[in-house]
Amino acid sequence: MKADERHISLRVDVDTFRGTRDGVPALLEALARRGIKATFFFSVGPDNMGRHVRRLLRPKFLGKMLRSGAGGLYGWDILLRGTLWPGPLIGRRLAHVIRAAATEGHEVGLHAWDHHLWQTRLNGLDRGAIREQLVLGVDELAAITGTRPQCSAAAGWQCNERALLEKEALGFAYNSDCRGSSIFRPMVEGRVLAPQIPVTLPTYDELIGRDGVTDLTYNDVLLGLIRPGNLNVLTVHAEVEGCSRQALFAGFLERAGARGIRFGPLRDLLTSMTTYAPDRIVARAIPGRDGTACWQASAVA
Repeated sequence: MKADERHISLRVDVDTFRGTRDGVPALLEALARRGIKATFFFSVGPDNMGRHVRRLLRPKFLGKMLRSGAGGLYGWDILLRGTLWPGPLIGRRLAHVIRAAATEGHEVGLHAWDHHLWQTRLNGLDRGAIREQLVLGVDELAAITGTRPQCSAAAGWQCNERALLEKEALGFAYNSDCRGSSIFRPMVEGRVLAPQIPVTLPTYDELIGRDGVTDLTYNDVLLGLIRPGNLNVLTVHAEVEGCSRQALFAGFLERAGARGIRFGPLRDLLTSMTTYAPDRIVARAIPGRDGTACWQASAVA
């Protein structure tokens, strides 16, 4: 990448049944119209995301929900899914949607088997339980697309060293489990593992409602964060940019294109000729998000 070149590596996280059913087809259409390829990370097991409602007892999470207008943003079917009855198995019900993303040339990776379980309980899982979650997801995606996924992205940016070791055993070419500033190879128990491509830009729900940011100013703010020659990795969510904020995202793509900003999947960032520096992962807060998440240590030093 040239020093003056502006490029966004585009990652689409798909967390829920509704996001897969409604958001992914809308995003595929929007990206195809502009000739853009992205990396889609799919959750393929039970959609139990409605169980996050229990976190409303935590003031910071409640504040985020109110600030983002979560009922209108995500839809009440997402917010209540899996609370009164088991959530549907996303991959089994919507395999055709996931397959379409791969068929259209987008990179397809694993987000989670059970997104809610991973996001809220990872640190309490032993390596066997972590392995089970990963293998279930990998096997399901492989059955759907005909190819084992070569990359993964931890749900909710929740990751730890046990999870990294289990991912290494599955042979992913790279992972995108954390926030940070540069591509690196995590060091765990004296081993240097597969590259991490961290997310460097804030998501919609982290920006909206903070520091005066509204839907009218959101695209201006986000475009202002793109730095020529830097690693610019953006996560959009099928449940947001593919559903209630379709028009906002389309506007972002148009304005970015008019400024000469190019888009591509995360895989395009990796080259066999580059040596990525070793680094460690740590748990830190993300502004605008509840709790802590996985960070590249040098980015928060």
